[in-house]
Amino acid sequence: MARWQPGARERLVVAAVDLFIGQGYDATTVAQIAERAGVTKSTFFRHFPDKRELLVAGQETLSRLLAEGIAAAPGAASPLEAVAAGLERASTAMGPGSRELAPRLRAAVAASTELQEREALKSVGLAAAMTTALVARGVPDPTAALGSELGVLAFKRGYAQWSEDDDDAEDGLAGHILRALDELRAASASLG
Repeated sequence: MARWQPGARERLVVAAVDLFIGQGYDATTVAQIAERAGVTKSTFFRHFPDKRELLVAGQETLSRLLAEGIAAAPGAASPLEAVAAGLERASTAMGPGSRELAPRLRAAVAASTELQEREALKSVGLAAAMTTALVARGVPDPTAALGSELGVLAFKRGYAQWSEDDDDAEDGLAGHILRALDELRAASASLG
């Protein structure tokens, strides 16, 4: 096994998703994931504490990018404009590999209650990162929490649309996410 080859983390995620789909999450072992990715078990554990964490590998990066984007938004930006800046910044972490993996990842999560629970915790973590960044801008907590939840929902909707879209639109993932946020903003205004 060539442990020195670059991209071990990404190969581990792809291997895990494929195995989870093929034989189920519970039946898949860390040893099988490592073997399929062409690395050792110790390399696996250098990247992930357990197999459950594979599917939320980018959560820390996304949380950091969301918070940075919100913090960098112009001072006069509304809370949702700041969330949009965070979403736009976070979308830079997602490339063609993420888009290609998305349908298989959804299938793996849909087939496992444990992975569904972990995915829900990921959403909570992303919302918390946005809420903290908005509160740091002086946004009142209830407004910050609502804006963050809309941001998470927009991210999920935009990501799903982007990953299913056959058209390589020039605005990419960011455009899909920002359109989803605009749709949610309009929908929330219609609630009365």
